[in-house]
Amino acid sequence: MAKGNLSVVTEFILAGLTERPELQLPLFFLFLGVYIFTVVGNLGMITLIGLSSHLHTPMYYLLSSLSFIDLCHSTVITPKMLVNFVTEKNIISYPECMIQLYFFSGFAISECHMLAAMAYDRYVAICKPLLYHATMSAQVCWWMVGGVYSVGLVGATAHTVCMLKVLFCKADIINHYFCDLFPLLKLSCSSTFINEVVVLCLSAFNILLPALTILSSYIFIIASILRINSTAGRSKAFSTCSSHILAVAVFFGSAAFMYLQPSSVSSMDQGKLSSVFYTTLVPMLNPLIYSLKNKDVKVALKNFFKQKKFS
Repeated sequence: MAKGNLSVVTEFILAGLTERPELQLPLFFLFLGVYIFTVVGNLGMITLIGLSSHLHTPMYYLLSSLSFIDLCHSTVITPKMLVNFVTEKNIISYPECMIQLYFFSGFAISECHMLAAMAYDRYVAICKPLLYHATMSAQVCWWMVGGVYSVGLVGATAHTVCMLKVLFCKADIINHYFCDLFPLLKLSCSSTFINEVVVLCLSAFNILLPALTILSSYIFIIASILRINSTAGRSKAFSTCSSHILAVAVFFGSAAFMYLQPSSVSSMDQGKLSSVFYTTLVPMLNPLIYSLKNKDVKVALKNFFKQKKFS
């Protein structure tokens, strides 16, 4: 055994989403469709924003970054999940498991803070419109996105380094469809106290802090909207925020349910269901939510197809 590698387990078996054989094939096609839609939707959003000059604004720059995170987040999880539906044993090696944990943690944390950055952008646009271009300059956006990825990188590194110190020897079956923190900790035969403290502290920082930022931003936004005399103006302001509120509610609700409680309290079956929302459904829904409820994206999409038609 290599020095520094405390694990005596060289590979794990992922139990998957369900053990019922009659559901394996239907779920395979369901999640394959979800993944294809996720890839097409997020790549389409990134391409559309890149090609449409009138979408080259801070709001859509942040949205394209969110689409990139969603695309990567789903790709880290879903392909391995699909394998579980069509094989008797879905085996993942110890290094592959740690790599999956690292990238999953990084993109999940980045998404939390990217949603907070988008909420701040809407706050400045609605509450301080005259200062918007100065406050949300291109340089500020670059710094915000760089900060989001940096926080994700630091969080993922902390989680993975702590997990590498855990001794696995009791069992090799992970009661989940990917290498997540709490399912892995349940297999440990060494103390996991430090790991659980790190998980709870970082989860509180990476879930509660962005959630409070989003909540405070929207308190000011709603107060500002209610002061608008025009009904049409209030409706327009609300419409620019409603899609973001919906995306935030689904993502943070499911993530908080999974991570803001000790592993001894959380149920893995409930955790699997919760994980489906933020690992597969949210990355699929985000492009749909932001395109269907956004007039600028609809116009850009129509112009794109018109150019293709007459080119």
